Amino acid sequence: MNNEVIVTAALTGAGDTAGRSEHVPVTPEQIATSAVDAANAGAAVVHIHVRNVETTQGSRDVALYREVMSRIRDSGVDVVVNLTAGMGGDLFISQEDPHKPVDGTDLVNGLERLPHVEELLPDICTMDCGSLNFGDGSQLYISTPDMLRAGARRIQELGVKPEMEIFDTGQLWFATKLIDEGLIDAPALFQLCMGIPYGAPADPGVLQAMVNMLPPDSNWASFSIGRNQLPWVAQSALLGGHVRVGLEDNLYLSKGVKATNAQLVERAVSIVEGMGSRIATPEQAREKLGLKRRA
Repeated sequence: MNNEVIVTAALTGAGDTAGRSEHVPVTPEQIATSAVDAANAGAAVVHIHVRNVETTQGSRDVALYREVMSRIRDSGVDVVVNLTAGMGGDLFISQEDPHKPVDGTDLVNGLERLPHVEELLPDICTMDCGSLNFGDGSQLYISTPDMLRAGARRIQELGVKPEMEIFDTGQLWFATKLIDEGLIDAPALFQLCMGIPYGAPADPGVLQAMVNMLPPDSNWASFSIGRNQLPWVAQSALLGGHVRVGLEDNLYLSKGVKATNAQLVERAVSIVEGMGSRIATPEQAREKLGLKRRA
């Protein structure tokens, strides 16, 4: 069991959820405020996407990331910032002509997913470690070995810690190759993402198998989506990992009760402390994860 647990709050994501809950932050001000509230509730790390203010959909606009980062820093609240670098991998194909991308496609190469990381130099950025049939229908998430190697090399040059997002066992296999190839600096950081159709199911046995595949001395966290999010806090900590909650992955505190990010963090803190473990501070998280100190 993990006796000192890092809590990450995934604040908004890129899914079409803003219309389903009034608590999903959309504007840079709302996202930054939610980050501060989550940090004050006990999150050592905030994981950030940004959204187009007009459409409420996910965005890669560097200016939006810049404003969120500025507002968080100006708040004076200490928190580790983890920016997504997964946007730009969405491919929707036509049933009639599979060679033709259709509306919703946002597909760029690995380096074109990093301009905000290059400018803002967050503590952590994510790296989705493989391609995936993303739910039902004809949506794919594309992240090829060539894209990942190029992205990993650039992230390493920038001195940013990559959080390797793992959606299935094959992706974990490839992530370990990146370590072997010297493209990921120690200590490696993994996020085991469970229950996303159609990746690894939210099954404790599957999580245990993935944990068994992790390289020695790596840091890892795990989360599950929807109603499994809060039970997974205990599941992850029991197996020695850190935890993630937030509105990116789940909108509810309990059945029919919509949550805020701060409320989900508070519940995660309660679960972890109820198990007899401590909640890591941002400074403890930096030390544990081997993060570079910024000026």
